[in-house]
Formats: sequence, structure tokens, C-alpha cells
Amino acid sequence: MVATPNTTIVTRQPSKRRRGLQAAHLFVLPYTLFLLLFGIAPGLYAITISFAKFVEGRPQLFQAGLKNYTIAFTDFRFLKTFGNAFSFLAIALPVGVIGVVVIALLLHARDDWFANVMRTIYFVPGAVAGPTLVLLAIFTLDPALSPFRFLLTAMGFETISDVIRPKYFPVLFTIIGFFGGAGGWIAIFYGALNSISHEVLEAARMDGCNAWQSAWHIKQPLIRPYIAYMAILTFAGNIQLYAEPALIGAAGSSPISLWSPNQLAYEFAFRIGNFGASAAISLVMLLIGLIGAILVLTTTSIFQSDASNSCLLYTSPSPRD
Repeated sequence: MVATPNTTIVTRQPSKRRRGLQAAHLFVLPYTLFLLLFGIAPGLYAITISFAKFVEGRPQLFQAGLKNYTIAFTDFRFLKTFGNAFSFLAIALPVGVIGVVVIALLLHARDDWFANVMRTIYFVPGAVAGPTLVLLAIFTLDPALSPFRFLLTAMGFETISDVIRPKYFPVLFTIIGFFGGAGGWIAIFYGALNSISHEVLEAARMDGCNAWQSAWHIKQPLIRPYIAYMAILTFAGNIQLYAEPALIGAAGSSPISLWSPNQLAYEFAFRIGNFGASAAISLVMLLIGLIGAILVLTTTSIFQSDASNSCLLYTSPSPRD
């Protein structure tokens, strides 16, 4: 085609949004592959196994109907283990989230050597995780060996069996989980706090905002997506508790074999041999975790765009705040 002198040829360039989406897809692709291989695929397999009948260890797919669910849900330990898990969540979730946020805000309020030292001290216990952390906790909780023996004896604990009782498990697991995982979250929140614009904080100070008002009205709302993210992972991780009750429960004079839903699922799978009932319990834990995540996502602005965040205007708090 030959263009005449009056013809204007317009070359359409790909929009920035389209180029951005293509780049974003490349960044998300590795996570998507791992999610499909180690998240969605095992979940679909668990659904299939939950309806399977096992004969001599071999699954006969879709031959059991709802029998595995009936066996799992009518087991006398089912409601008890999930009740234990929720009693632990009721303590661990608020203590963990509120405690980490408060410590991170306090550290960010001080920009000196003391804050740097304390961040390192909080982060060090995170290097000891899993069963090693639980064994260290058992040593710390034993009045005969613990460096905090004077505190334990003052509380009326004379032996390890006095400490390791099912009624104390939610508090014990909360303490273990907090000191083992708080350091990493404090580092994440501290990094998020450092990303807050200095102009915003300076404007707040010029308007008469004190340290408490700045932390509550300025910093906390701006790191709320990170708080929601921590709440989701903490909820999902705590509902799947296994190592803590398995190891601590065996340290007392009367071993406690089943305390959490994960232990009950293990019992069905590897001691009774009913993998279908075990898969059914696993799916219940997955469903509870998904419901918790959806509730957090719908009640927070974790996926709020940067453009929306830029619309957040600072208003000077009233004296009564």
C-alpha cells in the first residue's frame, strides 16, 4: 500500500499496562508452578484418596463413598483435637500478631544502637526451629535443669510433669511459637516501617503528633497488609500443629499421644492404616485455613494497590487521641 501525502500512518505501540502484565507473569510463573505441583496437586490427590477404599494397602478410587469422612468425623478424638487446636489459636494468634507489631513499632521509634542490638537478639532464636526448638523448650521447662528454675518453683512447678499437662499446652505452645518465629516477622515489619516516607512522618511531627500517635495513626495503617499476611500464615501454621505436642507430650510422666488434628491424621494413616480418613481430616484443616485466609483478605486491604494507598491522607489526630 502506498501512502498519499495526506495519509497519516499511525504505529500502535504496546501499552505500558500490557508490557507490565507480561513482566508480572514472568515473575509469578515460578511460584505458580510450585503452587500447582506442591499445593493444588496434593490437595486434589487428598480429595481423591478421601473417597478411596483401601484393600491390602492399595487404594480403590471412589469405592468408599463418604465412609472415610464418617469414620473420621465420628471418632471420639475428632472434636477434642480440633477443640485443642482452636483453644491454642485463641491465645497464639492475638499474642503473636499484637506482640510482633508492638515490638516492631517500639524498635522503629528508636533509631540508635540499642534498636539494632535488640533486632539481632529477637532474630537469633529464629535460627533454631522445628524439633530442635521444642527440645530446647523441654530443657527450659524442666525445673531440675532450667536456668529459670527459681521462676518455675515460685509458680509451684517442682518436676517436668507438673509443667507438661494438657491444660497448659496452649500457653506453652504460644510461648514456643512466639520466641521461635517472632524475630523473622519483626525484621519484616521493621523493613516495612523503614519504607514509610520520611516526609509523611515529618509532617505528622510538625502537626504535633507524638510518638504514640505516629505509631497508631500513621505507621500501623501503612503496614496493615503485612500484618494481614502474618495473620494468614500464623493461622494456617498453627492449625497444623504437630511437632510441639508430639515431643512435649512424650516428655511427661504420662505421655500424651493425641492432642492436635495433625496427630490424629497421622494416627489414622500410619497406625490404623486408614489413609482415607487421614485425608479427610487433612482436608478439614485445609478448609479451616482457607476460611481464615478469606476472612482476613475480605476484612483488610492486603491487596490494595499502590495507587489506592497513595490516596491515604494524613489527618492530624485530635488531642483526645
